Amino acid sequence: MPSLQGKTIFITGASRGIGLAIALRAARDGANIAIAAKTTEPHPKLPGTIYTAAEEIEKAGGKALACIVDVRDEQQIAAAVAKTVETFGGIDILINNASAISLTGTVSTPMKRYDLMHSINTRGTFACSQACIPHLKKSKNPHILNNSPPLNMAARWFAPHVAYTMAKYGMSMCVLGMAEELKSDGIAVNALWPRTVIATSAVQNLLGGDNAMRGARTPEIMADAAYTILTKPSREVTGNFFIDDEVLSKEGITNFDKYQAVPGADLIPDFFV
Repeated sequence: MPSLQGKTIFITGASRGIGLAIALRAARDGANIAIAAKTTEPHPKLPGTIYTAAEEIEKAGGKALACIVDVRDEQQIAAAVAKTVETFGGIDILINNASAISLTGTVSTPMKRYDLMHSINTRGTFACSQACIPHLKKSKNPHILNNSPPLNMAARWFAPHVAYTMAKYGMSMCVLGMAEELKSDGIAVNALWPRTVIATSAVQNLLGGDNAMRGARTPEIMADAAYTILTKPSREVTGNFFIDDEVLSKEGITNFDKYQAVPGADLIPDFFV
């Protein structure tokens, strides 16, 4: 059976939500997890810090390294990557999960918010990939996985929130380009995106509160889909824009009820699908 035992995974934004769920799934195999995030103190609206995430990962069976990283700062990225390699001996997997969101139109998007989204989403993904690639080249089954959507050029995905869409699509364009660029090195580069809204603090706080949470699936569906991708041979699975339930369906999973935040509730489709 494929396993992530002993693999070292560098995950951005892993102090909560989808990033933490992926980390915990890998930890059950005995993976090493570098938690690259900036939350060091509890936040009133955002659960979890890099230290509480590390505790959960250790309890789940993995080894954790809490790294204070703002992905807008390439020096912090470089330091965290170096510490990860020093601690665990290398890096096998990079998961670009950190993201910022503002569902605002052109006039109502402050440039500070525009810069934040592009610096974290697109630039952060590029910078973390750049820092990890030399180490991934040494891995036997290296993967980069971005939490980003399929590239759908329909105007309806741009018009209401063009700044956010450009920032997320920047992550997806990294997949498109890097998958081909790194193919000869055997590094898989893929994207994973949820079919439905996922029950995270971002959804709770920004996308409609309890009503949105009712129609959501839990982060575990993304974790299980990511696990499936990351255990595949990297030379055989690259350049894909995966949707979480499609990945699991191909593994023979047809009942997704266990992933519903509220059993029986009508599911809310996510953006871009």
